[in-house]
Amino acid sequence: MREDLNVPMSKGTISDDSRIRAAVPTVLHLAQRGAIVIVMSHLGRPKGVEPDLSLRPVAMHLARALDREVHFAEDCVGEPALTAVGKLSNGQVLLLENVRFHPEEEANDPDFAHRLASLGELYVNDAFAASHRAHASVVGIAAYLPAFAGELMEAELTALHQALDNPRRPMFAVVGGAKVSTKVGVLRNLMKKVDALLVGGAMANTFFKARGYPTGSGLVEDSALDEAKEVARKADRKLLLPVDLVCARRMEPGQPLRIMDADAVEAGWMALDIGPKSVALFTHRLQGAGAIVWNGPLGVSEIRDFSDGTKAIGEAIANSGGYTLVGGGDTVAAIEALGLSGRYSHVSTGGGATLEYLEGKELPGIAILKEA
Repeated sequence: MREDLNVPMSKGTISDDSRIRAAVPTVLHLAQRGAIVIVMSHLGRPKGVEPDLSLRPVAMHLARALDREVHFAEDCVGEPALTAVGKLSNGQVLLLENVRFHPEEEANDPDFAHRLASLGELYVNDAFAASHRAHASVVGIAAYLPAFAGELMEAELTALHQALDNPRRPMFAVVGGAKVSTKVGVLRNLMKKVDALLVGGAMANTFFKARGYPTGSGLVEDSALDEAKEVARKADRKLLLPVDLVCARRMEPGQPLRIMDADAVEAGWMALDIGPKSVALFTHRLQGAGAIVWNGPLGVSEIRDFSDGTKAIGEAIANSGGYTLVGGGDTVAAIEALGLSGRYSHVSTGGGATLEYLEGKELPGIAILKEA
């Protein structure tokens, strides 16, 4: 089975084990039913074999999470993998070494996919977060084995479908983050589906400059001004931008702060959070929502001085009474840091895959499961 155990790690110590915990239900379910469970994953972006990116520490952490032994194979194919699999009995779990130690993984090499497939009799993809990659352990292997979705995969797809494809009305999207260019596909797709599109974060500066507003020394993507104009034109009255901003001269803690109107940011000052009028405006708009999709913080939320807007809107989303879907690594980190965890209908672990789904793209790892 393919899991996404690509956890942040430094010197063998895992700083966030949420992806390991998310993998537990499917692994445990299969092991308890007597299956021999062979788990594949990547870790990082190795160029060949890099000992610092070995999955061995993850195997030990997974064993604690499962409360059962997890065996480890020194490679994901070849003699080490075959020998390790041959020693297993029903109900046991094996984690293979990092599939990306082989360049054939990212090339979706058919022979490499066949070598992976030869270790098992059924294939389960539980790695939604890796399913936007057409890699051998995600897509290629499904050509050789009966293929199924795991419980995490199913939960992610069900949540995204409920929020995006069959939402209760009114449906709102809250989109933040730094750059319009990385989110323009999301904005274009969501504005066709939503009743209101609320935009914050540094990307709002690009919309402001496209309107001719002064933006001080704030981050602006000049190369994305045309895209911002296009989104604003097509979204029309659906688009809701901040009306005031929390500004400072530098993006550092302890700076003097000023609230400025969105169309009057002074030279030498930068917008780093949405202001109190914007919080009130957004909060009022979100009341009575049927569904809300939230992707991206509304300010520099990792610095306490500029996190109030993200926290307030996070509270408003949680209290809206609608179906709430939160996606994106920065957003998930923000809700954990701001004490908002556990208050949303679904928090996606999908990262880039969630973003591509929000853009309306078909993910290769999902498409192959539909075929299978």
